[in-house]
Amino acid sequence: MQKIVSLAKRRGFVFLSSEIYGGFGSCYDFGPLGAEMKNNVKNAWRKEMTRAQEDIVLLDAAILMSPKIWEASGHLSAGFADELVECKKCHHRFRKDFLKGDKCPDCGGETTLPRKFNLMMKTFVGPLEEKSSETYLRAETCQGIYVNFNNVLNSMRLKIPFGVAQIGKAFRNEITPGNFIFRTREFEQMEMQWFCRPETADKFFEYWLKTRLEWYFNLGIKKENIRTREVQKGDLAHYAKRAVDIEYKFPFGWQEIEGIHNRGDWDLSNHAKYSGQDLRYSDEASGEKYFPYIIETSVGADRSFLTFFVDAYAEIKGGRTKTTEATKEEEIMLKLHKDLAPVKIAVLPLVKNKPELVKQAKEVYQLLKPHFATQYDDAGSIGRRYRRQDEIGTLLAITVDFDTSKKKDVTLRDRDSMKQERVKIKDLLKTIRERMEN
Repeated sequence: MQKIVSLAKRRGFVFLSSEIYGGFGSCYDFGPLGAEMKNNVKNAWRKEMTRAQEDIVLLDAAILMSPKIWEASGHLSAGFADELVECKKCHHRFRKDFLKGDKCPDCGGETTLPRKFNLMMKTFVGPLEEKSSETYLRAETCQGIYVNFNNVLNSMRLKIPFGVAQIGKAFRNEITPGNFIFRTREFEQMEMQWFCRPETADKFFEYWLKTRLEWYFNLGIKKENIRTREVQKGDLAHYAKRAVDIEYKFPFGWQEIEGIHNRGDWDLSNHAKYSGQDLRYSDEASGEKYFPYIIETSVGADRSFLTFFVDAYAEIKGGRTKTTEATKEEEIMLKLHKDLAPVKIAVLPLVKNKPELVKQAKEVYQLLKPHFATQYDDAGSIGRRYRRQDEIGTLLAITVDFDTSKKKDVTLRDRDSMKQERVKIKDLLKTIRERMEN
């Protein structure tokens, strides 16, 4: 993980938040390449949900909501709390389930008895910080979907079964955050709630579990690094009838990256009870009214980012071809899927001290930039620039050389195969589009 964290900072993917002040509470900033890649992850998820699937619509609910919502959802009860222990010697605090024994992992001291610690982050709305103005930063995005059930249903004229998808920030006051961006206090969720008849819930659970696994594989995750784990009844959340975790094999072990949940009718029935609003679905054909069951797919955008980043990371010893300058030097390569790579094309003049070459390279760059995420790079030798682009996952590198002005063509280099071919400038857009579609 140390190499992953180092690469992420050095190449502008992820920075420690507030770093010049020593950092802040396990929060992170996504740099220029990280922001681009994270957007690509979110776009891939959004495309899967709203284009590849039927009857799923988008929602973007507010982060600040009525505190009554969190009372109805159970987040203000002991159900949404971790067990906290404190070392009597060094006073460090830990989640009880993270301890391997009863001793402090930092100093070996004795720990206190566990006590409940609610994960909700509290804030105030209005000029006075008093009880009546208390509210919370949302701990999950799905509650905004449930309380908008009638609004979405009526405005979009939907019929069961249908889904509502949402991407947005969530906040949890984690006791023991860690493992880089895997567990943080501020994170982004990508959640889809599928509303269906109770008797069809089991069928749709299996469908969404299979579909979500395929999403990871289709985006290049190695199958041996993914597994599923059935959550046992004693460990189920209070709302869940069934839950399966999708886990990834990180350098720090197998960890959950997504959950598939059968939430039953708990959410809509509870919000109906607390709000006094009828949130039942009315079947026009039969006249039946019922609370739909909900199958949820819940994944963190940050965890997905880390999963794809780790899985794509490769170290190549001794260089790859004669076109690089490395013979003993270790090279790093991010073999990211084409939909996720933050930079698709790099334009490289063979040398930067020849005005004609630079002029032609910049013309090629301007040609491609409106269509693809393109980077212009003229610093260092051509071999070093190839390696630098491999390091950030750039799919194709275009070299403008001394033959370009005579033949009106360039060298197109593929990241994965290292294959190089000459392509006419007038055919570049077409050729690259064909590569991106395959």
